[in-house]
Amino acid sequence: RWRSPPGPAPPPGVPPLSRRPPAAAMADGGGGGRGPPCPGAAAALRRWEQLRRRAAAAAPWARGLLAVVAGLGLFYVVLRVPLRLRDSLAAVTVFLSTLTPKFYFALTVTSSFISGLIFVFEWWHFRKYGTSFIEQVSVSHLRPLIGGAENSPPAPAAFSAGENETSRQNMPECKVWRNPLNLFRGAEYSRYMWVTGKEPLTYYDMNLSAQDHQNFFTCDTDALRPSDTVMQKAWRERNPQARIKAAYQALELNNDCATAYVLLAEEEATTIVDAEKYFKQALKAGEMIYRKSQNCHSQSPQHEAQLRRDTNVLVYVKRRLAMCARKLGRIREAVKMMRDLMKEFPLLSMLNIHENLLEALLELQAYADVQAVLAKYDDISLPKSAAICYTAALLKARAVSERFSPETASKRGLSTAEINAVEAIHRAVEFNPHVPKYLLEMKSLVLPPEHILKRGDSEAVAYAFFHLQHWKRIEGALNLLHCTWEGTFRMIPYPLEKGHLFYPYPSCTETADRELLPTFHEVSVYPQKELPFFIHFTAGLCSFSAMLALLTHQFPELMVIFAKAVSIVS
Repeated sequence: RWRSPPGPAPPPGVPPLSRRPPAAAMADGGGGGRGPPCPGAAAALRRWEQLRRRAAAAAPWARGLLAVVAGLGLFYVVLRVPLRLRDSLAAVTVFLSTLTPKFYFALTVTSSFISGLIFVFEWWHFRKYGTSFIEQVSVSHLRPLIGGAENSPPAPAAFSAGENETSRQNMPECKVWRNPLNLFRGAEYSRYMWVTGKEPLTYYDMNLSAQDHQNFFTCDTDALRPSDTVMQKAWRERNPQARIKAAYQALELNNDCATAYVLLAEEEATTIVDAEKYFKQALKAGEMIYRKSQNCHSQSPQHEAQLRRDTNVLVYVKRRLAMCARKLGRIREAVKMMRDLMKEFPLLSMLNIHENLLEALLELQAYADVQAVLAKYDDISLPKSAAICYTAALLKARAVSERFSPETASKRGLSTAEINAVEAIHRAVEFNPHVPKYLLEMKSLVLPPEHILKRGDSEAVAYAFFHLQHWKRIEGALNLLHCTWEGTFRMIPYPLEKGHLFYPYPSCTETADRELLPTFHEVSVYPQKELPFFIHFTAGLCSFSAMLALLTHQFPELMVIFAKAVSIVS
């Protein structure tokens, strides 16, 4: 039994101190493990459990970093005696203390030069591709090494020349549409290339056009007609001269081959007048073939496919003839041809012939007719376009733009008509935020591509290329646009997450626009991307090393003393 050692007696009136055995104390204090633990120990256990859970739930790169740090620590503990790291560090310190100012100057200049090169390359890569090169390499090559590949989200698909149609259909928000106002290759695109030496069309855009031609102008029964067989091969040719040669071969086999005249009008004709002559010959041959197909289309599925092909050829030829008349100044004739075409083939609204009609009516300044077309096609159930949204905004701006003044409006407030005009502009800007910079001539225009991406920069280029003159014709319209268009972004501060009048802005437009627009055009990006971390880092490193080089050149002795002090402290 445990007994307390004898001690002095307590003074009178003071109760004696109780002496308890250690077992009892341990039972009360939790030291024996059977009673409740003390508050300090319980808090430490909870903290350790939280750290363990956080480490288990940490990102793969964090776990990899901890593993690297632990490995370096183990390496230092095990090998510090055999490698004599402390002696080596002392030798390095002595070596640094004996260096001359010239060495430090050369070191800082070299560091500044290398970091400057990295900064320039990072900036160029970001402007061209929209991503940081160092960050891209880190994500692509370093993350799999540290075990982050299994948790990383799949990379977004990008448009490429060799991409098949299936993968493109998996991204409906970035569907590419044929430009309803596309130019003529021989009479417009080729002339631009002859004058400037720059290729206005990308390979991806021309590849899409080749696929469209094969879908529009070929069918399963082409093998029965030698001329159509030759044209089927011609649409697959990449070389323009080979396509033109094949078209002449088809005409030798059949003088009424409409698709051969279409190819010659698009690619061989160097003027709009020559293109119109070819299209008139194509119209004559196409109408004859179309009537024959109508008479026998119910005989078999092959004849039905041939009728669809002949219908596509006839609609395409009539539309291009209307565009030739518009370009040659015969605007009323062009409007009549477009109206007749829309009445004759009402089911082909997906070809967006109404956008050609809108542009021609604006050239005639027939604003009542423009409003009638918008009332039919600016419907909630129909797909929108920049032409529809911005034309509606132009008509509402026309009613108030002549008398609009920002100073007066700030004093008396906006009238009902002005509010309607501003709301129409905000609606158009939300649909395609790239258009105002081209209409206000803040960005330079290029020839529009043959295909556009709705809500993208390619659609903005195509719209502004044809409609800028209509905005300039209405006095004050561009001034009203300039004063109000930026207010749209205050209503949708997070456009990629939530829209106001339309769906959230698609995040894949930049990738598709870069493949649709020529390389010499600076693609407009919305929303603006923040500069990557590595651009800031390399810029700061370059500036810091350049400042050290300058100080070393101006004050060599002080910088040597500073370097020695840093080496001694380290």
